Amino acid sequence: MFDCQQVLIHANKDTQALIEYICSESNKVFNCAVYYARQIYFKAHHYVTNAELDEELKSNKHFQAMYSQAAQQTCHSVFESFKSFKALNKLFNQGKLTDKPKPPKYRKAGLNVVTYPKQALRLIEGQIRIPLGTKVKTWFGIDSFTISMPSNLNFKDIRELRILPRNRCFYAEFVYKLTAGEAGLNPDNALGIDPGMDNWVTCVSTQGTSFIIDGKHVKSLNRWYNKKVSTIKEGKSQEFWSKKLAYLTEKRNRQMRDAVNKAAKLVINHCLENKIGTVVFGWNQGQKHESNLGSKNNQKWVQVPTARLKARIQQLCEQYGIRFLETEESYTSKASFVDGDYLPKYGEKPENWKPSGRRVKRGLYRTALNWYINADCNGSANILRKVSRMLGIVLSGLSRVSLTAPQRIFLWSAKKIKRRDSVSTRPGVSA
Repeated sequence: MFDCQQVLIHANKDTQALIEYICSESNKVFNCAVYYARQIYFKAHHYVTNAELDEELKSNKHFQAMYSQAAQQTCHSVFESFKSFKALNKLFNQGKLTDKPKPPKYRKAGLNVVTYPKQALRLIEGQIRIPLGTKVKTWFGIDSFTISMPSNLNFKDIRELRILPRNRCFYAEFVYKLTAGEAGLNPDNALGIDPGMDNWVTCVSTQGTSFIIDGKHVKSLNRWYNKKVSTIKEGKSQEFWSKKLAYLTEKRNRQMRDAVNKAAKLVINHCLENKIGTVVFGWNQGQKHESNLGSKNNQKWVQVPTARLKARIQQLCEQYGIRFLETEESYTSKASFVDGDYLPKYGEKPENWKPSGRRVKRGLYRTALNWYINADCNGSANILRKVSRMLGIVLSGLSRVSLTAPQRIFLWSAKKIKRRDSVSTRPGVSA
């Protein structure tokens, strides 16, 4: 099991110029490899191999300008792209894909990732030595440059180092091996997660706990970014780019990464504190692309990085020995958990199916017993119910309080106190 950590590279102008140069050469090597692979495919109907790419490009001037192992890694990324294209072609020929796949395309002029395997790196007095190609040494008299080693990582655990060019910044991404921990969790205790927009994730557990991670701030950051970009690009072409746009985009991307990491850690910490050994994430594949909420709401929904959050939660679950399960969430928001409504799968709804309860307004669900509960908590509990029989999960621990008054958690705001989202009820109606 592997994880990665990204660190912004702070370097002097000379080192920045070297990094920009090798990333530029990597981009050219990638395009040369794509050209050769496409010609082989179109003329000989043959999918290129790693060995063929290495043999063909080893005399290429851009290949020689890079450190050999780093250049090979760039070529191998092209091989992986054509390998995926081959698999998709096979599915299309079998009638399992509706759209015919296209072979990998060329990258635009710019910068590309540079990857160094562990054996190419050296640790010298807290600095990682990164080698350059022999041609660079001949031309410029420089054979390497150094970047700082992160204090929270062990050099022995590192498997490879990637240099990522992004919005006029450079990041060092360290890939390292993780050892799965034994946290002594109970797999019979489960947490159901219902993703949304204003309520980014709503979590309900069989231990009688519930909480909501607020998503309004994430949505607001995306809205601010879109407004700024629209103002700057007004009257200009869609391809227009500037330092200001690069700065805004990088700032927004860092905020989204921070939100994903914080939210995922909150979910995992809740599992560790309550001995929860199973996480069930409700997810409909392609739900963002097929959403029809209106142009403005579609933009908000697509830009919220929920898929990245799901992937990060799954990654942390593997790290801490928590069982992670993804299930489709069709009809979970319509059916009543309290009344035990039947939960059909997507496309298999019976003609006479009708939920016993209904959503009376945003965030409020009324059951057949005239109870008023949180609508998203109802959906999260139904997600658990979708897999309870398969996993042998007992749902009797789900209390009415957890469905009615989940704890709301705000990201980034220390001043906002965690509060309970209690539902409002009519006079004389028990909640």
